[in-house]
Amino acid sequence: MIITLTANPSLDRTVDLGGPLTPGGVHRIGAESTQPGGKGINVALGVHRAGLPVLAVLPAAPSDPLLTLLEADGLPHRSCAVAARVRTNLTVLSSPETTTKLNEPGGTLSATEITALEQLLLGAVTPGDSVMLSGSLAPGLPVDEYVHLVEALHDVGALVGVDTSDAPLTALAAALPGTAPDFLKPNAEELGQITGTDGVLLEQEAAAGELTGVRDAALDLHHQGVGAVLVTLGGAGGLLATEGSAWYSPSPAGPVVSTVGAGDSATAGYLIAREWGEKPGERLARALAYGTAAVGLPGTTIPHPDQVCPDAARVIRL
Repeated sequence: MIITLTANPSLDRTVDLGGPLTPGGVHRIGAESTQPGGKGINVALGVHRAGLPVLAVLPAAPSDPLLTLLEADGLPHRSCAVAARVRTNLTVLSSPETTTKLNEPGGTLSATEITALEQLLLGAVTPGDSVMLSGSLAPGLPVDEYVHLVEALHDVGALVGVDTSDAPLTALAAALPGTAPDFLKPNAEELGQITGTDGVLLEQEAAAGELTGVRDAALDLHHQGVGAVLVTLGGAGGLLATEGSAWYSPSPAGPVVSTVGAGDSATAGYLIAREWGEKPGERLARALAYGTAAVGLPGTTIPHPDQVCPDAARVIRL
């Protein structure tokens, strides 16, 4: 089974202005939607829609509207009760093809609530499960929470992936190689944060066909014990470092409607491919195909398998 932890879930509200966003101006919303959000929930939805066993673990009050949305989606989930409401993240779509995000920090979890969340997660895991720790940490959680969870989950025989940024990612990198996840999904900026490189430059170089920088940075993490490093590079494609080698693929062509959730969809695609026993190049192709499909969908919409077209022929081994 694939189990995801969303330590700081959200209600994702998307509004489309149908025109440019003018600071200080008054705008009328042309279309809007509210969807369940948080990186782990997004990943779980992708896995669920592919027909694989999945469980989403999260903190939320029993009456929180997020749980109603998860029920409507049919997503298997378990939640521990907390006092704070789930945060709302606002995405504003405006022309030309501009996405503006306004994210709340989330409510603070008490020490008792943190312990309950950890116990809920560890109690759901059995040996051989894959666990994905995704997203930001809710206020109250220690910055090295993912380090502790990687250790605890390895102790029960799980494969562990992490997708986070900023201080929690830095704490995880500082724990290498002693505490290394089996899978890590940074974007170029996050890769730069933990390898001391310029993430913007890495993505620009990749777009120009120069892959040495991103390859070496990803392989450095792999050599420090991370089983697989999937680097998403936006429009420049993606790179996978695993099994002592690196694979690269440009992004498949497709329309850009909303970039929200694209990285989470790529993570879902990778985990699905791994569950299906696909080889590294095929895993990369499926991950990028999921990300591309998500970009072509409105809001935080996670694709179904019939919307995804992997093309392993585009993957090259570096």
